[in-house]
Amino acid sequence: MSRPSARSVIKEIATGFVDLDVPRSAEPDDGPIDWPGYRVAREAAAERSGEDESVLCGTARIGEVEAVVIAFEFGFLGGSIGQRTGDRVEAAFARAVASRLPVVSLIATGGSRMQHGMRALSQLQRIARAAAGARSVPQISVLRDPTTGGGWATLGASADVVLALPEAQVGFAGSRVRPADAPAEAYTAEAKLAWGQVDRIVPPDDLAAVLERWLRLLTSPSSEAAAPPGAYGSLELPESGWAAVQAARSADRPRAAEYLDGYFEWREDISGDRCGGVDVGVLCGFGRRDGRTIAYAAQCGTPTLPAGFRTAARLVRLASRLGIPVLTLVDTPGAANDAAAERAGAGAAIAELFEAVASAAVPITTLVIGEGGSGGALAFAAPGSTWVTPDAYFSVTSPEAAAAILKLPADEVPALADRLRLRPQDLVDLGIARSVVGPAGRL
Repeated sequence: MSRPSARSVIKEIATGFVDLDVPRSAEPDDGPIDWPGYRVAREAAAERSGEDESVLCGTARIGEVEAVVIAFEFGFLGGSIGQRTGDRVEAAFARAVASRLPVVSLIATGGSRMQHGMRALSQLQRIARAAAGARSVPQISVLRDPTTGGGWATLGASADVVLALPEAQVGFAGSRVRPADAPAEAYTAEAKLAWGQVDRIVPPDDLAAVLERWLRLLTSPSSEAAAPPGAYGSLELPESGWAAVQAARSADRPRAAEYLDGYFEWREDISGDRCGGVDVGVLCGFGRRDGRTIAYAAQCGTPTLPAGFRTAARLVRLASRLGIPVLTLVDTPGAANDAAAERAGAGAAIAELFEAVASAAVPITTLVIGEGGSGGALAFAAPGSTWVTPDAYFSVTSPEAAAAILKLPADEVPALADRLRLRPQDLVDLGIARSVVGPAGRL
C-alpha cells in the first residue's frame, strides 16, 4: 500500500517547516545488537524514503499558530522506533517546553524497531518521559495508518486530544502479531472512537482546519472565570417544589446543546473516557467566546454513566493544566444506578470528578439548567460558583426516591417536593446557588 510521505503530510497541514538540529547518536553500522543485514536495510530505506530516520521533528505554522511537529515516515523501516527516533522525539518535546509551543504528532508506525532489540523498546520510556515533562503545553496526536505498538501506546494514546484519519489501523497489536481470529474491525480508528479512546475521526481534507481550531483553543489560557449563560427557557419562577420538578422535566425545556450553541461562537468536542467508555449524555470540549477559550462539561438530561463522569474529569484536569476556565451545565435525574453502571465503577467515577473539580487550578462556573438529581448532579457543580435557571431544580434526591426511602405512598411525592426546598429561589436562599439567571443574550 502506498502511503503519503511525512513531508507531504506536513505540507498539507502546515507552512514553514524547519527541521530541528538534533545531534546524531553513535550507532554501529549493524545497530546496537549487530543485527545481520541491518545496515543494508537502513541504507535502502533511506534511499527509498529520502529520509535518514523514521521520524521528522521540527517547527512549523499550522494556520496562525506555531507548533512543534513530530511526523513519522512509514517508508523508513515502517516508521519503526529506534535509538535515533527517541533522540529526535525527546529533542522535540524539549524544544516545545523551552519555547512554550504546542506539540502535534502525526503518527504512522508499526512500533519498536526489532533490529534494535531492547534498545528500541526502551525508547518508549524516553518518549513517555519527554511527553510527561511537557504537560505544560498542549499535545495533539493524529493517528495515521497504521498507528500500532509503542507509537500508539505513547505519543498516540497519551495526547490531550486524539484525532484519527478514517479507517486508520490503530491498536497496540500490529496486524502480524495479533490473534488469528481477532476481528479486524477492532483495530480501527472507528472502533477506538466508539470505545472512548479517540476524540474525532477527521477526513484528510479537513485536518489542517481542525488542527488549527484545536491549537487556537488550547493555546489561549485565561485567569478570568466564565460568565454563566442566561436562561433560554421560561423566566417564571415556580410556585411550588412539584411545579419546579415538572418544569425541569418538561420535554420542551432547552437542553445543553442549545445552551452551548448559544454561548459559544464555535466549539470542538472531546469524546470518551480513554478507558473504553462513551456517554452521549455528556458533552465536553472547548469553545470560543469573545476571543477567549472556555472549557465545558455539560449534562444532557439523561442519567450520567461512569464514562460521562470520567470524561468530564478528564476535561477539567486538562483545562486546569492549560489554564483554561471551565463552564459546567447540570442537567440529570441522577447518576446511572443499574448493574452495568456499578460494574463500570460508578462510585469511583463520581469520586474522580469530585476530586478534579475540588483540585482545579482554574475557575469553574456552573449553571443548573434542568434536573439536579443528587450526587450525580452535584459532581458537576462548582462550590460557591453555581447559578440556576428558573426552570430547574436541585435536590438531595428526587421526590420519588425520597418517598421510597421514607416508605411513603406515591401521592405524597408532590408534598415531598415542597419539603425538599429544591426550587431555584430556595437554592438561592440556602446559599447553594448565587442567583437565578435572567434571559440569555444571543451572540
